[in-house]
Amino acid sequence: MTKWKYIICFFGSDQKESLYNHCIKAINRACNFGKNGLPKIGSGDWNDGFSNVGPKGEGESVWLGFFLYDVLNKFSKIFEEKKDVENLEKFNKIKDNLRKSLNTNGWDGRWYKRAIMDDGTVLGSMESKECKIDGISQSWSVISGAGDNDKKYISIKEVENNLIDRENKIIKLFTPAFSLWEINPGYIKAYPDGIRENGGQYTHGAIWTIIANCILGFGDKAYQYLKLINPIEKSKTKDGAKKYKVEPYVISADVYNNPSVRGTGGWSWYTGSSSWFYDLVVEYILGLKIDNRYLYLEPCISSSWKEYEIHYKYKTTMYNIVVKNLDGKNTGVKEFFLNDKEIPEKKIFLTDDGKIYNIEIIM
Repeated sequence: MTKWKYIICFFGSDQKESLYNHCIKAINRACNFGKNGLPKIGSGDWNDGFSNVGPKGEGESVWLGFFLYDVLNKFSKIFEEKKDVENLEKFNKIKDNLRKSLNTNGWDGRWYKRAIMDDGTVLGSMESKECKIDGISQSWSVISGAGDNDKKYISIKEVENNLIDRENKIIKLFTPAFSLWEINPGYIKAYPDGIRENGGQYTHGAIWTIIANCILGFGDKAYQYLKLINPIEKSKTKDGAKKYKVEPYVISADVYNNPSVRGTGGWSWYTGSSSWFYDLVVEYILGLKIDNRYLYLEPCISSSWKEYEIHYKYKTTMYNIVVKNLDGKNTGVKEFFLNDKEIPEKKIFLTDDGKIYNIEIIM
């Protein structure tokens, strides 16, 4: 059983409450829906530059709907563990209604919308003059599992068609940038075209695009896109290094898409994107998964990869893992061997015994 420690509210209050109840209050606060059945955005969601989308209390966020769905989905397991039937039933109903709204009112025909402003103006729509398609709504339709199956594949294909710039090694956050449209979505419009969140590559969002491709099993594309955003790849040549301008060994928060500085990195040493980048490579591409002390693999790799190794240390124990891709696959594990013994379950319980274990995976 999970142990929930107590916390203290520091704003001059002596009130104490369990972490569990604190989380429930936070979820309840997020379940504030507008007339389209989507969470209200207020003065911004993940993209705080959308500061003028919903300050009057009417604007809604499609992306936040997917994020909230993911939270509700994961927290339902905790409700079950706590035997909290009342909250389990309550939030499952909210989750089901949210999914319906996302796939109806949040769908634009070829991709998911991004947000709806206080006055009903839609961002991230084919009808929008600017910001016609925003990548994070598409990626989170996959990551959250809330997107209808056909819509997920359609929208991710539209990300490839509209947001992937292979020539300049950029995965744009959205396109086109805010510039001439008379609406004011917030301070994001103060950035020049293609700079930071305004139509440039915001690396956080680019990584989510790649994770979505991994979840869908598109290993070749995921690897191609990984190379696009990898700073080392951007700096392999003298011309590339001059263009990128920032360090080739750390992650940048953004890469500019403005014609005058296209391909130049900005705000490097960005820990938010670097942690997601690490997660992308280790868990989604190499496929190393640890769940409740069980180790298993779900690789999503380029079909051209024939073999790779992972050396994973759990406390005092070392696990040497070799993954062989003899048939040029993207995903799937056919056989799992531990010290030459086949493991039908294709997973092992991690031990702390100071020994060395050799794992061989056949895709």
